[in-house]
Amino acid sequence: MTVETTALDTSRWTPPAGWPAMSRRQCREILTAPGQRFEMEEVEIRGVRLRTWKNAPPSLRAIALAGRTHGDSEFVVYEDERVTFDGWFRAVATLAHHLQELGVRKGDRVALAMRNLPEWPVAFFAATSIGAIIVPLNAWWTSAELTYGLSDSGAKVLICDDERWERIAPHAGELPGLERALVSRAATPLSPPASALEDLIGTPPDYTSLPPRELPDVSILPDDDATIFYTSGTTGMPKGALGTHRNITTNVLSGAYAVACAALRRGEVPPEPVKKTGLVVIPLFHVTACSASLMGSVVAGNRAVYMYRWDPEKAFAIIEREKVNATGGVPTIAWQLLDHPARDRFDLSSIESIAYGGAPAAPELVRRIHAEFGALPSNGYGMTETMATVTSHSSEDYLNRPDSCGHPVAVVDIKITGEDGETELPPGEVGEIWVRGPQVVKGYWNKPEETAECFIEGWVRTGDLGRMDEEGFLFIVDRAKDMIIRGGENIYSCEVENVLYDHPAVSDAALVGLPHPTLGEEPAAVVYLAPGKTASEAELQAWVGERLARFKVPVRIGFSPETLPRNANGKILKGELQHLLDGATEKATTGEVRPPSSG
Repeated sequence: MTVETTALDTSRWTPPAGWPAMSRRQCREILTAPGQRFEMEEVEIRGVRLRTWKNAPPSLRAIALAGRTHGDSEFVVYEDERVTFDGWFRAVATLAHHLQELGVRKGDRVALAMRNLPEWPVAFFAATSIGAIIVPLNAWWTSAELTYGLSDSGAKVLICDDERWERIAPHAGELPGLERALVSRAATPLSPPASALEDLIGTPPDYTSLPPRELPDVSILPDDDATIFYTSGTTGMPKGALGTHRNITTNVLSGAYAVACAALRRGEVPPEPVKKTGLVVIPLFHVTACSASLMGSVVAGNRAVYMYRWDPEKAFAIIEREKVNATGGVPTIAWQLLDHPARDRFDLSSIESIAYGGAPAAPELVRRIHAEFGALPSNGYGMTETMATVTSHSSEDYLNRPDSCGHPVAVVDIKITGEDGETELPPGEVGEIWVRGPQVVKGYWNKPEETAECFIEGWVRTGDLGRMDEEGFLFIVDRAKDMIIRGGENIYSCEVENVLYDHPAVSDAALVGLPHPTLGEEPAAVVYLAPGKTASEAELQAWVGERLARFKVPVRIGFSPETLPRNANGKILKGELQHLLDGATEKATTGEVRPPSSG
């Protein structure tokens, strides 16, 4: 089917004369030519021949060695702690040897459960540099969920912070395969199987005093197992996506390719790499932060600033103090940076880019980032099963197509399929998005049936609905399970949510389906209003009705007193919104629908 789309107001950005200087196809031909940095080659991976980056690092071990070359440059800043690349590598090598002394061998699982701390990238690279499979666990998980992840992965060693160990320790007896736990920043004495991580590598400010060591001598191939990232599904038990070294190292060049392509599109020579400072505000256990961001940062020698907990005003202070060049994470964070009343009190002129992924973004967000920050917006599409980046969207291309999630990176193939899962649909037609490329993971850990269902001859079925235009730009329409069917008419959540986001008072929005005895279901919305803004249910319904077909107008609108609940990857937990709609129903019957005064 062909999706109906709302005509976007692009009057706020007018392409400069001569843009684009060349087509995407011409960019690709230039950048991937033989001998160039982004040259590609075909490699057979699990029986399927795929395009790969010829010059991508062959393993995470190779990325660690590249990071060491940045020496005394700062790598991580966390509150008053500063760690250089040299100090980080000393800690990585020291911990890698200790893990081997604990009996960790190639293929063993090492779990990592902690908030964004300087110890996180140390543990990650120490384990993967000796061929172990790192298992980054969601630090937001409860005791039961963390125990599930440890049990499901069969982790032999756990590296965690004190808060996570407090949750896990009562269940240690349920984990016979867990032999040791190395705990950082423990506030109380530890007892077996736990011991202090600091006893092995010291504290982050002291890493530079560790003796210099080489990494243990372990042979690692690009398609060896490297990671198990758990999916962020909003229902059911998470599945462990088993990734290889090639999967995660592919992103090093995928990100750089997007930068080079943007330069060619504006008629410029791709810039030489320059070290930047990024404010990392999304968890490193998410593939966006780890795969799409951390990998390239280590190779490039960029500096990363971590926060204890997200707070917009504290973020402003950090941006000003550390001269941060890039930040973002998920669209919610970008909205809060724009709408926070304290923004004008800080010097944010160092910001060059605000990037995000993990969830759809409204076109209005793209326009406002450019208009109010003077920064270039950046977005992308991917999932845990694709180790993050499938498409990249930035700079003028994003301003020109603010409702798209971008163009596939050069080593990626995308197809839109019909309901039969076989028919490939033409441009403009909506269907399920299938992805193929060297970054697609091997499958789900110990789940052969689910693997066979989702991974087919090199392709992964994403479960997302989308369409592609004639130039190959991808447009996400909805999650297949989130699409609302009202009396046989399809309603795509993203389309209605984007219209709500365009309202000047709306800062957060979600569309859900409500059961209906004859129509099957009807659309309803929950919104969060920006601080100091007001709007009524009737006003927002009229706003949508003026821009979309009447059957797409939410029959109910609930107002949330805070930003909508999300999982760690930025996806709205729509199942938790029902109580807000129930409240809206009660108030609507008395004609007293009112948004919270605080927004």
